[in-house]
Amino acid sequence: MANLAKQAASGFLSMGVLLFVITSLFLFIGKNLFFSGWTADHASITPLRWLSSTMVPVIVVSWGHGRKSLSTSGALLALIVGFFLTLAHYSFFFCLLALLITSSKASKYKQDSTAKQDEDVKEGGQMNWLQVLCNSGIAFELCLLYLLDIGSSDLPVDFRHQYRASWLGMAVLGAISCCNGDTWAKEFGTLLATADPFLITTFQKVPKGTNGGVTPVGILSSFVGGLLIGVAYFFGILMTAASMDMEIAPNQLLVILVGGLGGLVGSGLDSLLGASLQFSGEDAKTGKIVEVAREGVIPIAGKMVLDNHSVNLVSSILTALLLPKIALAVGL
Repeated sequence: MANLAKQAASGFLSMGVLLFVITSLFLFIGKNLFFSGWTADHASITPLRWLSSTMVPVIVVSWGHGRKSLSTSGALLALIVGFFLTLAHYSFFFCLLALLITSSKASKYKQDSTAKQDEDVKEGGQMNWLQVLCNSGIAFELCLLYLLDIGSSDLPVDFRHQYRASWLGMAVLGAISCCNGDTWAKEFGTLLATADPFLITTFQKVPKGTNGGVTPVGILSSFVGGLLIGVAYFFGILMTAASMDMEIAPNQLLVILVGGLGGLVGSGLDSLLGASLQFSGEDAKTGKIVEVAREGVIPIAGKMVLDNHSVNLVSSILTALLLPKIALAVGL
């Protein structure tokens, strides 16, 4: 039965990939027949760029599905997100790739070492469509704005000469580094911390798994998780940005630091929202931390206003809005 289910999922993904490639081809033909470009300057997108934006996500997503990092639904959504991120800026795609790989590895590393499981992450650390949407939805919308305003262009971060492109790029970095920093803080902070966390709003000790609970290990992990996204963004700039643009741009190594700060800020915002607007309670029978108030559950913190997905979404939006300001402050 398991083999049949696996074959069915693989066949469904293959059909989805085929439809994706065919749709991408017809979309490119239609765009060139009816539109000269998708930007204010009517810039054209080369066939090579369109082809790489189609095939690179197909290869990566197929690999991720084969490695059980992505469920079938997550893989199909990641195809669409990866296509537009790659089309807009290669750095955007590298950030998404780093998020998918590192967050999935972190979840797999933790899974066998903790009793508290996240119901939205499938067995083996697989990311389903809802996880992909929450982690990359804001970045996807920002990259569409980048395509409409700037076009398909791999520009370095330079607020003095390319303000709009740099603002949107840093907002994408903020949204993705927030998600990765938060994932690393939750997974490694819960697993590696020797002491119980403290609630970020009151600094009182709370059980592990409580929403809004932080530890020094978790804080450090969020910074490292954001740094990895910053490295991915920097790598994309280094590979694809024109030498003329790089000569007049600030030191792009600062992007790595900004990515780390994005992970740190995003995780902090997530903890603040979780501690105040997301319920945490202890089941009197099992002793596990639950997120639904019911009979037999002892309240610890928060109100039942937002769920985990809503908290992730709001924190990624806020970080995307804040990180361009941070990038400006550090000299980009």
